[in-house]
Amino acid sequence: MTNPFALAAVAILLTGAAHAGGMTPKVEAMSQDMSGGSIIATAVTAPVNGWLVVHRTADGMKPGAVVAHAPLMAGENMHVVALLTEPVAPGDKLMLMVHGEAGGAATGIFEYSLGAKEDGPIKQDGKLVMRVVEAE
Repeated sequence: MTNPFALAAVAILLTGAAHAGGMTPKVEAMSQDMSGGSIIATAVTAPVNGWLVVHRTADGMKPGAVVAHAPLMAGENMHVVALLTEPVAPGDKLMLMVHGEAGGAATGIFEYSLGAKEDGPIKQDGKLVMRVVEAE
């Protein structure tokens, strides 16, 4: 059974950590050639240890299937490379999103699947921390 007090404490820690040291969670990336099987975020600021998760998306800007992920350390992460798990064609749109490392069965193992709470997305002011790029 989940302890509601523990969940509240995690929520407070995540909210406070997002503002710690004046660092605002963010993802910096640009459209790029992904034919080599990877995608790169030039900089990612994460409030806690977690994951850069790459979702397929479309014009509706809703996160879809996960096609890549890479570990993140709390703070600034430079040149984060995520290996694609399936082909991406030129013109495909991908959403690079910051996820946490909370709620799963094991630390350091990416356990998120679309809609799950394990290793789920981190929000800043109620909004997902993400950037959309296009495959070239």
